[in-house]
This record gives sequence, C-alpha cells and structure tokens, in this order.
Amino acid sequence: MIKVLLAEDQVMVRQGLKAMIETDEDITVTGEADDGRKALRLCEAQVFDVAILDIRMPEMDGIEAAKMMRLRYPKMKILMLTTFDDHQYVVESLKLGVNGYMLKNGDTESLIRSIKSTINGGLSLEDQVAAKVVPTLLQNQEEPSIDPSLTPRERAILTCIGEGLNNKEIAERLGLSVGTVKNQTSQIFDKLALRDRTQLAIYAIRHRLV
Repeated sequence: MIKVLLAEDQVMVRQGLKAMIETDEDITVTGEADDGRKALRLCEAQVFDVAILDIRMPEMDGIEAAKMMRLRYPKMKILMLTTFDDHQYVVESLKLGVNGYMLKNGDTESLIRSIKSTINGGLSLEDQVAAKVVPTLLQNQEEPSIDPSLTPRERAILTCIGEGLNNKEIAERLGLSVGTVKNQTSQIFDKLALRDRTQLAIYAIRHRLV
C-alpha cells in the first residue's frame, strides 16, 4: 500500500483529491495538512511514501516544505501540486529534487499515474508543464559537452530518465533487466556526481539528450 501525505490548504480541494487518489486500491491518504509546517510535523510522527504538496499554502509554502523534506526524509517522494502552470515554480521545484509537478485540473487517471510512476523512480511532469520547463532549462545555454566517461548504454538510460520513465519502463524499452537498469543508473550517479533522478533528468534535458 502506498501511503500518501496530502498538503493542500483548501478543504474542498483536498477532500476531492483524496477521493480521487483512493479510487485506486493500492494507494491511501494517511495524512492531511493545510500548510507546510503541519505537513512537516506529520512526517515526524509517521512514515509516508509520497508527499503531495500544494505550491501556495499559508505559514509555509510547498517549495519551502519540499526543501526541508528533501533534507530530513530523502527517501520520501515529493510531488508538487498547483493551479498555476508558471514555469518558474516548476524549475525551482525541480532544482530542489522533487519527483514531479502536477496541475490541480488533472484527471484521476493522471493523478494516480503520477503517484505510481514516482514510486517506481519516474519523473512526473504533465505535458503542458514539460513544454514550459524544457525551454527554460535550455535558455541562454550553449550545447554543453556530455561527460565522455558515459557509455552508449548509460546515455540511452539517461535519455529515458530525462523522458520521465521509471526503471521498469526503461528496461522494457532497452531490452534490459530492471536490475541492470538500477546498476547502470547507480554508475551514472557516480560519474556525474549527482544525487537523484530529478537531477539526472535535468542533466539529460540540458545536454539535449531528450
């Protein structure tokens, strides 16, 4: 069972999201908060697999809460939620190492898919969000050279990560075992001195692998 922390200051929106999420029998909302500080306190009391944080909340916003959660609970996945598809919010969130960015007007299927993809190691970005993120990440940059120590297979895996695929999806696309993908990804982390898959995805985008 995937345990979700849902932080959203509008009660009706939070209740609606909870109802949508729990239509899937594999996911349950075990914690609710209406601001970032309360969300952090809940993390101190119980373990969550995924935190879904509204960008704009009173007391402490989603970005500040995500920053602290990344430091204190590095294994917990974080998805950002907002009605505002402002690409600056997206870029700021991704640089913190969050695992995805969703719009509140998304449907039940996309919400559940984002949660499960994140759990499996994917980077979740809705199409209209990704369309704004990529130009911003590439803005005013010459095409940088790719680390020459990366093998062709590692580059292929890095491209898949940049597209938001999880390990199982990468394995299926490249004809590899999931174990091989995990091992190769660990080697990529070491070679590029990066800490998480979000940073790998940003690297792939900036180096025109996607």
